[in-house]
Amino acid sequence: MNLNFIKKLLLVFFFSTFFGKVVAQSSHVLWYNQPAEFFEETLVLGNGKMGATVFGGVNSDKIYLNDITLWSGQPVNANMNPEAYKNLPAIREALKNENYKLAEELNKKIEGKNSESYQPLGTLEINNHHIGKVSNYHRELDISNATSKVSYEVDGVKFTREYFVSAPDQIMIIKLACSKKGVLNFDIVPSSLLKFKTESKDSMLSMNGSAPIHENPGYVNYQLTYLPVELLQTEDLKENGPGTRFTSSIKIKNTDGTITSSSSSLGLKNGTEAIIYVSIATSFNGFDKNSAFQGLDNKKIASKNLNKAFAKSFDKLKQTHISDYQKFYNRVTLDLGKTTAPNLPTDERLLRYSEGKEDKNLEILYFNYGRYLLISSSRTLGVPANLQGLWNPHLYAPWSSNYTMNINLEENYWLAENTNLSEMHLPLLSFIKNLSVTGKVTAKTFYGVDKGWAAAHNSDIWAMTNPVGQFGKEDPMWACWPMAGAWLSTHIWEHYVFTQDKEYLKKEGYPLMKGAAEFCQGWLVFDKKGNLITGPSTSPENQYITPDGFVGATMYGGTADLAMIRECFDKTIRAAKILNIDADFRAELEKDLANLHPYQIGKKGNLQEWYFDWEDKDPKHRHQSQLFGLFPGDHITPLKTPELAKASKKTLEIKGDETTGWSKGWRINLWARLWDGNRAYKMFRELLRYVDPDGKKTDSPRRGGGTYPNLFDAHPPFQIDGNFGGAAAVAEMLVQSNENEIRLLPALPDAWESGTVKGICARGGFEISMEWNNKSLKKVSVFSKKGGKTTLISGEKKQDVTLKKGQQLEIVW
Repeated sequence: MNLNFIKKLLLVFFFSTFFGKVVAQSSHVLWYNQPAEFFEETLVLGNGKMGATVFGGVNSDKIYLNDITLWSGQPVNANMNPEAYKNLPAIREALKNENYKLAEELNKKIEGKNSESYQPLGTLEINNHHIGKVSNYHRELDISNATSKVSYEVDGVKFTREYFVSAPDQIMIIKLACSKKGVLNFDIVPSSLLKFKTESKDSMLSMNGSAPIHENPGYVNYQLTYLPVELLQTEDLKENGPGTRFTSSIKIKNTDGTITSSSSSLGLKNGTEAIIYVSIATSFNGFDKNSAFQGLDNKKIASKNLNKAFAKSFDKLKQTHISDYQKFYNRVTLDLGKTTAPNLPTDERLLRYSEGKEDKNLEILYFNYGRYLLISSSRTLGVPANLQGLWNPHLYAPWSSNYTMNINLEENYWLAENTNLSEMHLPLLSFIKNLSVTGKVTAKTFYGVDKGWAAAHNSDIWAMTNPVGQFGKEDPMWACWPMAGAWLSTHIWEHYVFTQDKEYLKKEGYPLMKGAAEFCQGWLVFDKKGNLITGPSTSPENQYITPDGFVGATMYGGTADLAMIRECFDKTIRAAKILNIDADFRAELEKDLANLHPYQIGKKGNLQEWYFDWEDKDPKHRHQSQLFGLFPGDHITPLKTPELAKASKKTLEIKGDETTGWSKGWRINLWARLWDGNRAYKMFRELLRYVDPDGKKTDSPRRGGGTYPNLFDAHPPFQIDGNFGGAAAVAEMLVQSNENEIRLLPALPDAWESGTVKGICARGGFEISMEWNNKSLKKVSVFSKKGGKTTLISGEKKQDVTLKKGQQLEIVW
């Protein structure tokens, strides 16, 4: 063999071994040279139910624990305001007389309780007894295997920690080790912001407690949520005993050294390696069951999961965890071509990127991270990812960390189907079924509609559907909005149209869609022109200014309401046709759809948000609900409705690009639907603008919508919807589809001149892999899950494709 060839081969091996790992990790590894000081610097793990927020400290490693089923409250009394609907005639009369001020006041009478709050379960403090100088610190999260690691040296001794949260074994594992025998010493101290007590028995330390039963009396300023410990022991919290119970149980498996324990701690002395097993459980037993009196046995569940996992080796647990996680994560891969960006810690990469510099692998990392977060936070049926996903450290979380259903909950799931994570959609879809139960009562008592079901602005684990506002104390601009059912029904259709699961549509999906459509039918009224409108109506969280100067939210015929109803009716009609049922009902919907008040284009060329061409109180408002038909809906497109698409574009131009994190995520998708890849990419870069942690004090703070050092979305504060919306937008820039066609590279920015993507899903039950160069499609592979036909479109070229179930076709474009 040629000697030069051997040298080259060894050189390739050397670089792939020592440097290849670093380069490869740049699109799936978050890493840092220091421990986290603030929540927005931490690394998060989760199995769809249990969440862990890891700080990675040296002398004290703090880990926040969450369980997605731990909320305040108990099953909601949906019949809380049984005669609220009797106020509707007076509101409609005020609107008929154009007395908007009176209508606004009267609308407050159609309000109920506020939502309950998602609660923090507790904190683990792992106190390490280090004496000496610390060096070579490294902290990382590898999202390709959902594992986090910490390493550092103290006076030449290397210490390592490895963390993961397993879905198959419902356990958190922390492996601690050191390079010198007998110098591993630590204590684990659990605590909680909730009422709790600890006990130690048979080498197991348990923390037991309960969430309060209370309604958050209003949204607490998030800066005030870190309450002093002495305030947590108030009589109010002591009396709120019969809430959802929780347990966290801990065991240590050691190879040497001595395990120590007390009534409040568990530890190891003079060890070399140890594995910490952490299980958590709650008594939550469904949205309609009282967790205190009809709840699950949280102590028994936590103990059982702990003991089953304890019988398994670390390697076995890790192997099972990674195998389970990667069956979802590995479905999609993205490559955006050559990058010249240096390999830097993630916070430094983000700062560099914010200066306008190129880092394609950071863009891929952000996309991958969105998918990671959804896999990690959405695997519990009936309990979808909330405003903070799974990871909430606050006793009084921002906006109660609830389900905000006028955009945020739905945005959480925009990436579920198109990024090949359909199973992660199921917690939301099953939650919609829960909403339909309480929503039937809400439809009758708040809105006077006898058929179907309704849901409003906020909800919680108890499937609350009433309009919020503390029974008239709060502003209608966000409290009074009944369109969540119409919006959520489109997620049911999306699940069907991506998966082609007709059995799901028949048994689960269609009855829910029909119920949402029936409510909308009953809620519509005629305007003076004979068109169908909603009244009273609001446009989520925005306000108008009437010609006489009144600033309000209550009106009639809001564009957003009618856009959502259009989508709801259209998709329900299609579903009924596919199932070949409800012909008469279908005909009613078709008639009502044709009679809806049409879109209006304002004097500025914008798509009107209000029935009249009124000014907005805030022209750059974060919500753009009137554009629902463009995205996430699909009845506005540049081809089908060019004038409406042009007006939508003008609306976005008026609003500008600077907004909250989640709103940026929405606007990127909207620009993608307008096939403006460069504008979408501009906003995508701005979504990844570095934002300082909320509690960090600095002379020149970086605030506003963007991305925190740990890649969490900054509203600010942290909301996970922007992560999900931003990741969904990447897929939307690459592939757009409906039941009949698939558009390839419809909004490809100049910056992504070359690349490959594998595993993106398209409507019709197809899976797409493709390669492009010089902004032109070169090769595409189409796989059909159920069999069917579609038309591929890229640039000016079209190609019809018909495939059998399980068949794959590769095309050189």
